[in-house]
Amino acid sequence: MDQVTAIILQAGRSAVELALFVLLPIMVVMLSLMRLLEARGVLDWVVARLAPLLRPLGLSGLGVFAALQINLVSFAAPVATLTMMESRGASDRHLAATLAMVMAMAQANVTFPMAAMGLAFGPALLLSVIGGLIAAAATYHGFGRTLSAVEAPLDETLHHRVADDAKGVLDVINRAGAEAFKISVGAIPMLVLALVVVMALRASGGIDALTHLLTPVLRAFDLDPALILLTLTKYIAGGTAMMGVMDEMLKAGTTTVETLNASAGFLIHPFDVAGVAVLISAGRRVATVWKPAALGAMVGIAVRSIGHGLL
Repeated sequence: MDQVTAIILQAGRSAVELALFVLLPIMVVMLSLMRLLEARGVLDWVVARLAPLLRPLGLSGLGVFAALQINLVSFAAPVATLTMMESRGASDRHLAATLAMVMAMAQANVTFPMAAMGLAFGPALLLSVIGGLIAAAATYHGFGRTLSAVEAPLDETLHHRVADDAKGVLDVINRAGAEAFKISVGAIPMLVLALVVVMALRASGGIDALTHLLTPVLRAFDLDPALILLTLTKYIAGGTAMMGVMDEMLKAGTTTVETLNASAGFLIHPFDVAGVAVLISAGRRVATVWKPAALGAMVGIAVRSIGHGLL
């Protein structure tokens, strides 16, 4: 019983430290910057310029905004945009392309904190954009080509707060800080549970047994055996939980920054059980197109994985 209690306390301490001392300050700064750019109309300008260029890939103006949201805010931020697209009459084909793009891209609530752990942020962001666009195109022109392309007159106006004076700027910053706090604190339960499971498996010898079993296969492909635990955590518990495990493994010396960067394309995206469940909650039609979107996302993630492996 003492060992169980010790594992829970250690996992809780690690989760709180990661959420409050790494995730929170980074998300406060980045969300404040993102929301200020949004309120000042900078993102509207970017979306208006990029939308005509990306439309052949199956993305509308709101789809471009969803790409900015996942790369600069969090994996859950595009949910509101997907809901808006559905309610405003976007076609099933455009919905599938946008969903595939979001599932294939790197979520900001993982990439920003992991940059503090050694993730090469610039290449990760570039490959995230490339992988997401390829996922959208593969879905729109391939896996989702049989979906309905019927589209209602689409209002792509972006509704958000403005910051025309000092009071408006302060209001935007305060709201961004509250949003960052909600994201960070909301991550603690999953981090604690994931770390408890990982530490318990490690203490019981389960991780060592699985690693011993699969190491020859991984070594044959020149892969780090540490990926076994990271992959299980990521695809079952999600990206935030994987980030917590990666942080613990880096501190313990059981994995390296090189492994972090080489596996970023495979591990950093919302295409997992928890992430897909959140994204398809955006609406009924969004949920019905998840299968072709998932196939397109796999293509984008494969491209990102190859890109990170070659860097």
